[in-house]
Amino acid sequence: MFDLLVYHGRDIARLPLIERRSILRSAVSFTSGRVRITDYIEASAIDVLHAIRQQGLEGLIGKRKDSRYEPGKRSGAWIKYRVNLGQELVIGGYIPGSHGLDSIVVGYYRGTDLVYVARVRNGFVPASRRQLFAKLRPLEIPDCPFVNLPEKSRSRWGEGLTVEDMKKCVWLRPELVAQIEFLEWTEGDHLRHSKFAGLREDKDPRKVTKEGSGES
Repeated sequence: MFDLLVYHGRDIARLPLIERRSILRSAVSFTSGRVRITDYIEASAIDVLHAIRQQGLEGLIGKRKDSRYEPGKRSGAWIKYRVNLGQELVIGGYIPGSHGLDSIVVGYYRGTDLVYVARVRNGFVPASRRQLFAKLRPLEIPDCPFVNLPEKSRSRWGEGLTVEDMKKCVWLRPELVAQIEFLEWTEGDHLRHSKFAGLREDKDPRKVTKEGSGES
């Protein structure tokens, strides 16, 4: 339990959150492993985010303690924030689409081998798609630069590149580095919920490794 809107027939949705929670706590006279009141932390956003990253948690929900319950409204009184990891990755291909490209194909170096880890489709707006596409076109090559492609299947999260998927790809000389945000590494050494955050033109592609690039 985390909130209470009606108590003994009384509408308390307009009370501040901190008061609703106080009533909730006083109303619940039992404790069990199945039903319990969720705890909360009063702290600065910086401190909470630091603690979440340290514990490897996925994100947080933040609410103003003086906020009212406003069904169906996006008042800004509460936020849902996902904490992403960051990784520099080399662009080795793209899939054409609107405004030039639909997604980019990225990986990292393991020794001299370029290893595929993700197709990244999120994080673009029309202008950034066009700008990136203009930088990618001069780098087009006929052959795939990734040593671990094709893959047998798309796997659980659909991040694999099969032979059929590769027919849509345009391959590139691996000269550009992208900053990619993502939720986690999968067991298959791929990225889950990846998002393009920008180019890293200050980075040498050959120095982009899984161990050498981390959260930023």
